[in-house]
Amino acid sequence: MDKCIEQMGQDLARAGYAKQTKKSYLETIRALSKQFGKPVAEVTREELRQFVDGVVALPRSIATIRYKLCALLFLYRKTLGRPQDVSFIKLPKKYSALPQVLSLKEVAALLRAIRNPRYQALAMVMYGAGLRVGEALVLEVDDIDGARGVLRVLHGKGNKAREAKLSRSLYLWLRRYWARERPPLPFLFMSRGGKLPTAATVRTALLLAAKQAQINKRVTPHVLRHSFATHLLEQGTDLRVVGALMGHASISSTARYARVTEKLVRQTPSPLDLLPHHRW
Repeated sequence: MDKCIEQMGQDLARAGYAKQTKKSYLETIRALSKQFGKPVAEVTREELRQFVDGVVALPRSIATIRYKLCALLFLYRKTLGRPQDVSFIKLPKKYSALPQVLSLKEVAALLRAIRNPRYQALAMVMYGAGLRVGEALVLEVDDIDGARGVLRVLHGKGNKAREAKLSRSLYLWLRRYWARERPPLPFLFMSRGGKLPTAATVRTALLLAAKQAQINKRVTPHVLRHSFATHLLEQGTDLRVVGALMGHASISSTARYARVTEKLVRQTPSPLDLLPHHRW
């Protein structure tokens, strides 16, 4: 195995990169080594330019291109210590699409349509606490702190721990779920057969429930998280508070939700409406 690629894997782990990001970055660097048939440390700057041209030229999403270029930047800046070799790389600008959001009525209909108690509870947690699906899946019973009204999220993005909001209604609902299902310890959503749901099975359960509830939107775990943030903002919750609850590293990550609060848009008066009434 290429020692530089192995070292990069260790550097990514030390820097706290998520497992999937680490996997994607290393796949890109292996492709670089394979294309030129040599260890990455021996790839020339001209060969690197050729590889980058190929990454940009193929029909890929902007997110995929950024991932691949960021992998190269990490390799040369951090692992090889040769930042001058990638000084020509410019990341394409992100396209920040408006996230899909469910209305309150749609969320209620969706939750009612989920028949499996475990998947219903997972959906409640993702919407009620704004958790990512990966965070919700590995919740343990001891992560529930009813006295303080928080959920301890110990396996957040980038392995950053945080505390999420545990409302009184969500706490009582989870207590009823626990009493009814009695999942094997320590996990909250473990089946009696000793298996945790996967992100794929959660997505399937949400799609089926959305169809049954006649919701004409593509419902995913992240849509529930988007809806959590948007509904909080519509109720006047401070943007920084919402960001903290969702585990965002930057306020800019939370700011995109401010664009989709339709209720606030409708309630905000036009400056024209503030003018004294006259016949024009």
